[in-house]
Amino acid sequence: MKPTALVLSCEHAVNHVPAPYVNLFKQQYEVLKTHRAFDCGALEIANHLSKGLGCDLSTSAITRLLVDCNRSIAHPQFFSEFSSSLPESEKKKLVDEYYLPYRRHTEAMIKHHITQGHQVLHLSIHSFTPEMNGVTRNAAIGLLYDPARHGEKEVARIWHGLLLAQTPAYKVRKNYPYSGKTDGFTSALRKRYAEEDYLGLEVECNQALMEEKKSFAELIHSLSSSLKDLLQLL
Repeated sequence: MKPTALVLSCEHAVNHVPAPYVNLFKQQYEVLKTHRAFDCGALEIANHLSKGLGCDLSTSAITRLLVDCNRSIAHPQFFSEFSSSLPESEKKKLVDEYYLPYRRHTEAMIKHHITQGHQVLHLSIHSFTPEMNGVTRNAAIGLLYDPARHGEKEVARIWHGLLLAQTPAYKVRKNYPYSGKTDGFTSALRKRYAEEDYLGLEVECNQALMEEKKSFAELIHSLSSSLKDLLQLL
């Protein structure tokens, strides 16, 4: 059985807009403060986990309203309504300067651990809004995985149990509020690497828990403590 190497990534880490693209938001600059521009709290969670567990972390450097680092290039929402009307040359520039370097850097970290004889556990850290289209999201934490990959299913099952045992008040759900098989970075990497080399999960945290310092700290502690326990069991 291979030892496990933990790698973290955060595709929607920031709401940064490089100077050449600021004018795209001059009429709607407030949107950059919302969940549409980045995953609120995800970077803080990823940083804390990386420091506490001493593992690799890769973070995006641009708002997803320009280019979405968690989507495939062919995805219809790869460019948002703010960037979709850019000339093809500018779109290519965004891909070449921000998207591809991020994806390649993350994959290089994963490849390094695989070549060292490890099975990589890649956790892609995200957050979700408490409500979407008038529907309340009924979960504190979501663990997204591909049910067809036995290893990912087992990791989600074990971690789910550890989280519930540690924080019974949380509702922890699997493949919620999204499916783990939809277009995303982990989905793309599954196509590249065999299960014995790579397991990829998206971790979705409810932004309602980030509205107060105490509840946010409790969320981070719960994730960190349970993840340490999980790694000891793998």
